[in-house]
Amino acid sequence: MVPQMVRAARERLSTVLLAPLPASVDAAVLRGAARGRAVDLATAPPGLAAVPGDQGLPVLGRTLEYIRYGSDFTRARHAHYGPVSWAGFLGERVVMAAGPDATRAVLTNADKAYSQDGWRYLIDRFFGRGLMLLDFDEHRAHRRVMQQAFTADRLAGYVDQTIPCARDTVPTWPTDRPVRIYPELKRLTLDVATRVFMDERTGPETERINRAFVDCVRAASALVKWDVPGTRWRAGLRGRAVLETYFAENLPGKRAQPGHDLFSALCQARTPDGEAFSDTDVINHMIFLMMAAHDTSTITSAAAAYYLAANPQWQERAREESLALGDAPLDMAALRTLRTLDLVVKESLRLVAPVPVVMRRTVTDTALLGHHIPRGTLVLVAGAVNHFDPGCWTDPDTFDPDRFAEPRHEDRSHRDAWIPFGGGVHKCIGMAFGTLEVTAILHEMLRTYRWSVEPGYRPRWDNTSLPVPADGLPVRLTRLAA
Repeated sequence: MVPQMVRAARERLSTVLLAPLPASVDAAVLRGAARGRAVDLATAPPGLAAVPGDQGLPVLGRTLEYIRYGSDFTRARHAHYGPVSWAGFLGERVVMAAGPDATRAVLTNADKAYSQDGWRYLIDRFFGRGLMLLDFDEHRAHRRVMQQAFTADRLAGYVDQTIPCARDTVPTWPTDRPVRIYPELKRLTLDVATRVFMDERTGPETERINRAFVDCVRAASALVKWDVPGTRWRAGLRGRAVLETYFAENLPGKRAQPGHDLFSALCQARTPDGEAFSDTDVINHMIFLMMAAHDTSTITSAAAAYYLAANPQWQERAREESLALGDAPLDMAALRTLRTLDLVVKESLRLVAPVPVVMRRTVTDTALLGHHIPRGTLVLVAGAVNHFDPGCWTDPDTFDPDRFAEPRHEDRSHRDAWIPFGGGVHKCIGMAFGTLEVTAILHEMLRTYRWSVEPGYRPRWDNTSLPVPADGLPVRLTRLAA
């Protein structure tokens, strides 16, 4: 029954996503209500076009369709309206930029029209003053300092702490029943983050910190945004307070006696010109980086684990390379020799981008591919749409890691054909470590198990915040013979 219902839902997808607003809805409802601001997308100055689109439901707009369908939603909008369109989201008219040319224009931000206020609109209360939420000169200054925490030597040290964590955890997963791999991976990436970022080991304090991070992440997508008992919002506010207290209490020690963790690195980071972070800067960046690192790594690990389960020939090919490296723990250089895993991870990032959209808000009137975008417009950059553009990719809905290998290299068909880490000056600063972490986890899985999913199984990705498999992604693990 469930598969039939899913197929029926997919058949109705285009109709649902593009259904017109009922005529009975008052026109005033159509204007963005966020912060008391209304943007006019229906008119444009001479030489520019108005932005096409539709509201959807009153107030909610197309929010529920995006949560349910994610990239299928943004792909359907792109196919119907083109690279620049608008839709209603939670009381605001939001312009969507999709396709390689539109995303390139926004992310390179040549006229400095697009600010990070688009993210602040969503997550500022819990992850305020993180690197991704800073703009222009301030962002450039903070990124210069933070880059000192992501040098090659630092990355090697982080990998050396990641490997033991994965080796300790992966072999403990159950094999006597199907296991929901997403929660297992989430616990592992949280443990990796606390070890690599803060040099904390598993224990009551780690559990308390992990819970606080999870509460902040959940609160950022809350629909009820008031400090009311029993709500995600309240839990997130308390989680933020726990994290601020933890980092403030431990910061003096990290400045005085630094270790090899990211917390120490941020405390000690200094550019050749003497730029460094204040205590408040370190606290804000640590809270943001913990959130950004573990969520995206979990999603990518889970997606790659699914595609390896659904394509056993690729699993065996990757396992052969992992087993050939022997039983000794790998270092960063050895991880980078796992060519098949590299291809699989890249293809998984294409098919399930961990951050399928990024947000901006215009600080001045601007033009986007000939369309007028007024000042104050919230802009959703749907980079995951690019990952399925038939002008860039062969059979884009097919799992085909070799598309990233020579001589094809389809990811080079356009500078923005493949952008799982964003683009422009805000491209993810931790992408190298994130890729190494995912590779290390999958390597340990390949050394320990074979795994499979039920025939015909496909995960449904929930997009309330970042894409998460709604059922936890059940797999069957079988331990390799000694």
